[in-house]
Amino acid sequence: MSCGGEIIDNNGVIRSFPAASMLTGLLANALGWRRIEGERHQHLQDRLVFAVRIEREPAGGVSLVDFQTAQLNKSDRGWTTRGTHEGRAGAGNTYHAPHLRFRDFFADMRFMVALRMEPPVVEPTVDDLADALERPFRPLFIGRKPCLPSEPIFHSFSEGDTALTALLGVPLSEPEEGADSIRLMWPENDSPRQSTEVLHSRSYMLTDERNWVSGLHGGGRMVCEGSIERARLQAHGAAAPPAGKEGGE
Repeated sequence: MSCGGEIIDNNGVIRSFPAASMLTGLLANALGWRRIEGERHQHLQDRLVFAVRIEREPAGGVSLVDFQTAQLNKSDRGWTTRGTHEGRAGAGNTYHAPHLRFRDFFADMRFMVALRMEPPVVEPTVDDLADALERPFRPLFIGRKPCLPSEPIFHSFSEGDTALTALLGVPLSEPEEGADSIRLMWPENDSPRQSTEVLHSRSYMLTDERNWVSGLHGGGRMVCEGSIERARLQAHGAAAPPAGKEGGE
């Protein structure tokens, strides 16, 4: 998977947690929206509230660096999805220099996202998103097209006062494996009102949003990072009853 951060020159670095813009693009792709529908994407991103936990850290605890080089003419075409071809927008055969770049990836990593939409009754609702993830309009990927999920992305519904508490109510997929503590990220303005067993480590401004109308990345939001012991999370999640679709995260 590839949770992109700021790109510096030709280096595509990644973060441990998925960005708001990445989740927006993934959900919009599942819904069948086109990238040129900027205002639609922007409204979706503005409504998105989510928390994340890392259930399995990447293999070796490090990222993989992929060196990529490509030299394409305008006439060169490759397939994308559902039989639709995609070429480059260059002019004729004037493109002689190969394009070089470095892209980072995480391997063998797993995270769980709990999200809701604000306001909840405006389309698309969480029910609409769940249906789209179960029956996506196009094949889905995690950050970049080569990063295909190993299983269906939609997991279940959960209830909670915040995205984080809903996330804590979902049992671990692999309760006996992984590190002793699990890292978490959630919006600062959506912190739980009741006491939890999460250890807060820091709060900071995260620039993970996109201006979908202009196409530029920019805009920040305050987030919190912390951790919870794996054993406590499993005990907490196992005790939480399953929730239906109505009002779920």
